[in-house]
Amino acid sequence: MKRSKEQASETIVRLIEVARKHFTEHGYAESSMEDIVAEANLTRGALYHHFGSKKGLFQAVLESVQSEIGVRVEADAMQSDDAWEQLIRGCRSFVAAAVEPRNKRILLIDGPAVLGWEAWRRMDEENSMRHLREQLGLLQQQGSLKPVPLDAMTHFLSGALNESALWIAQSPDEGGSLEDTITVITLVLKGICND
Repeated sequence: MKRSKEQASETIVRLIEVARKHFTEHGYAESSMEDIVAEANLTRGALYHHFGSKKGLFQAVLESVQSEIGVRVEADAMQSDDAWEQLIRGCRSFVAAAVEPRNKRILLIDGPAVLGWEAWRRMDEENSMRHLREQLGLLQQQGSLKPVPLDAMTHFLSGALNESALWIAQSPDEGGSLEDTITVITLVLKGICND
């Protein structure tokens, strides 16, 4: 029984890895389930068994991308002991990760289009926005954040980061656009700083 669970887990991981490559290179619409299962050396039955459909597989890939970005954002933010610096580092890390070629099409383009805006937003709330709200709450507990409504501030900042990522992804100068975005985000955050 234990080996069956290990095999199922290995199958799921393999399908997600191969599908991520296909969705990144070809987009959701142009990715074929036949090509994905062939490259993974599995059957369509395995894909349907674990994910139910191509859309289910895409959702699992998107969840994996969001989780990976979340881990990276947290690691980058924790390189500082200062809560404000952690917030700024986290914002930079999120935007930089979102526009990387292996993430941007899945996260920013196909994610909302394939799953629908509501499902995409719910997933974003469960991942990025949750961490963002926690950091803002910590700053407020420390007395470092002006008394702003946390939910409103979280949604405002998350929206700014997501829209900035979309803008940067289409910019001919991603590096310069990222730096401009961080400059603006830092100025906005200074406006709510209680120091």
